[in-house]
Amino acid sequence: MPLLVAATPIGNVEDASPRLRAALASADIIAAEDTRRVRRLLTALGVEATGRIVSHFEQNEQARLAPLLEELQAGRTVLVVTDAGTPLVSDPGYRLVAAAAEAGLPVHTLPGPSAVTAALAVSGLPADRWCFEGFLPRKAGERRRLLASLAGERRTLVFFEAPHRLAASLTDLVAAFGGDRRATVCRELTKTYEEVRRDTLAGLAAWAAEGVRGEVTLVVAGAVEVAEPVDDATLVAQVAAYVDSGLSRRDAVDRVATERGLSRRLVYNALTSL
Repeated sequence: MPLLVAATPIGNVEDASPRLRAALASADIIAAEDTRRVRRLLTALGVEATGRIVSHFEQNEQARLAPLLEELQAGRTVLVVTDAGTPLVSDPGYRLVAAAAEAGLPVHTLPGPSAVTAALAVSGLPADRWCFEGFLPRKAGERRRLLASLAGERRTLVFFEAPHRLAASLTDLVAAFGGDRRATVCRELTKTYEEVRRDTLAGLAAWAAEGVRGEVTLVVAGAVEVAEPVDDATLVAQVAAYVDSGLSRRDAVDRVATERGLSRRLVYNALTSL
């Protein structure tokens, strides 16, 4: 029998598909990121599970791998669900799907809600080319280095962020991308207090400073291609501005090189030429 990878509602239970309801009712095993949440979902949907419900989260995913594969090889159906949205998108499931595929076992998807595509759809930003970066690093230094490396990315960027870190992350985004870059904060998508706020990064940082609650998905416009030539003095001034904003000299050079489409060596040479 197959491994089923199913999307669950990200807020509104009415988004549950008929296929999800049927799978929850009939699966031999439901591998859930949080067994309490899937039980609440079953109650909300009025569905009675006939199979076993087992936990399957980041810390025990490796340990669950062999037992779940044995169940699949024995002909049982295993349904993988996460707390909300599509499994494997910043959630457990990758190891099991990869192992099942490697073993030649069938893997099917039950598509449905995803905070990533939902946020893109309402962001008002280009969605023809985009990249998903998951949760930003918790540590400020790691977060700033990552954002510096992404400053020149021309595709629309999508991030997850915890509400209590949103203000700090937006402040770091202003330093890395510039305050005028357009962005959208999507909060509590499909839930009662859904909010979609579109503004510049600077405007969103000022708004978030007062505190934000709920699940947050952040969509940021990609960088605009810089085609005009640039002299050494401009490069030096830009590096200095980023250092003054809190980046290390190395990270500032990396960011300038990425934004300008130049090699790091060329930017370093500019620093030593004046």
